[in-house]
Amino acid sequence: MVSTSAISYSVFFSTLFVVCISLVSVVFPALIVTIASPYQTNLAPFEAGPLAIPLVIANFVLIGVGLAYYKRKLPTSVSKPIESILNFEVSKRITIIVAIILLAIYIGFSIPELTLNEADQVGDYQVLKQALDLWPFGDSDDLYVKEQNDRYVRIFLLYISQNIFQNIKLLPFIASILLVILTYFFTHQLSSKRFAGLVSMAVLLQSYTFLEYDTIAVYENFWVLFYVLSLYVINKKWYFSSPILYLLSIFTKAFAAPFVFMSMFFVYRSSLDKKKKMLIMIFYAAIIIAALTIFVFADTIYGELMTFKPFQFWLGFTVLAYQLRFDYFFILTLLPLTIGLFIMSRKGIKVADSILILFLGTILAGPILVLLTDFYVILPYRFVPLLVFFSIGIGVFLSKKTS
Repeated sequence: MVSTSAISYSVFFSTLFVVCISLVSVVFPALIVTIASPYQTNLAPFEAGPLAIPLVIANFVLIGVGLAYYKRKLPTSVSKPIESILNFEVSKRITIIVAIILLAIYIGFSIPELTLNEADQVGDYQVLKQALDLWPFGDSDDLYVKEQNDRYVRIFLLYISQNIFQNIKLLPFIASILLVILTYFFTHQLSSKRFAGLVSMAVLLQSYTFLEYDTIAVYENFWVLFYVLSLYVINKKWYFSSPILYLLSIFTKAFAAPFVFMSMFFVYRSSLDKKKKMLIMIFYAAIIIAALTIFVFADTIYGELMTFKPFQFWLGFTVLAYQLRFDYFFILTLLPLTIGLFIMSRKGIKVADSILILFLGTILAGPILVLLTDFYVILPYRFVPLLVFFSIGIGVFLSKKTS
């Protein structure tokens, strides 16, 4: 049987590798492209990017201070405030008030976006509109339109939003609100601290990418909500619903399909007893088999979209640096957080490994996507799950009391 220590090291070094290779393009935007691309380029591989210096400085300071604190080398004047933050907690009443204030500010600033015409915001809306006009009984020879209608849960929810609530942005916005709330509860579940939950909410709500796509129907967050909820329920009485929620996330967006391995690791590291873990693992295995069966035998478009270009896999790691370039806090602190969570793991806090595996899977999903198909590209909204897990990771890291 593999030891817990071996698992922690394997998870950490795997996550550290994908985090570092993703951040290489922040420092040298053209380096990986120059090395991996089979095409001739005139790019300067070692030309520094605009965030190169801030990234190096921030990582040097944060990792240095963190390791010094861990080794108890910091002066009391520095270590005492850090200790106070890690031990800080708020009452239920204050938590409710602060959470309501955060949500009120978020909703208040975002509601005007519901009046915007999506056709003027996103070019892909015309494809979605054609799909909605055909759904549920129509068909199309256009692969892009057909792909929209093959995502049954998503198209159903958008159809309701448009035809029942008369605003296609409404349900996507509600899903985003629920995702913020779920981020609090999931963080509180993992850390057993209300303060950690509030921190995770605030981190997610400061994310440029999350706020940019939170009300856009074409790039909705239904799939993220279903997937995060599938993880949250694992440590609840209704743990058996986790595979069902995961299945809903897949039929909302197939991009969530590779996340099954993250889910199984999360189950393995959960507080469930062995019998329940085995049962839920069997459910997840059944979903994998069913999904592969549908992929092979059903009349879906996904088989038509498959390609295999290994160089695209490495180019996929360059996208995070570009697509999340306005998420400064994320870019500057991802590596220190990864190292910090590993230190927590070495102290016996198994949930830190679970968060690291979520980082690993959500970063790897993009390169795997472009490795297997030319039909999709890695757009910023595909990183929303990573931003959610990053927010949760920050909250858990700022907590000494961990579930």
